[in-house]
Amino acid sequence: EVQLVESGGGLAQAGGSLRLSCTASGTTLEKYAVGWFRQAPGKGREAVSYLKVSDGSTVYTDSVKGRFTVAASNDKATVYLQMNNLKPEDTAVYFCAADAWVHKDFFGNPVLFHYWGQGTQVTVSS
Repeated sequence: EVQLVESGGGLAQAGGSLRLSCTASGTTLEKYAVGWFRQAPGKGREAVSYLKVSDGSTVYTDSVKGRFTVAASNDKATVYLQMNNLKPEDTAVYFCAADAWVHKDFFGNPVLFHYWGQGTQVTVSS
């Protein structure tokens, strides 16, 4: 059983930065693909990024390309989402999710991910 805990959310001004962490307990994430998702009020859950921890391959949704970077810690127990040049439309609850079998071509489908964190709020003011 993989338990995921997100941290690092908060309030930022437009143009600012935040770094989110997704830490696993009970195992490392080396054998997993980790997705970051976000959900704004009244909207569905949107895929933000994907990281296959074992080989470092990544995918980003178009709206965050060039601004967000996903990477794993050296011990593979934590996956970070570095968010730069934040925009008000980035405001949402951010979730990390992990699964051993999700291919990057399908990272946009949240139902494929088996393990989820509780979410962390990110609010960007204009």
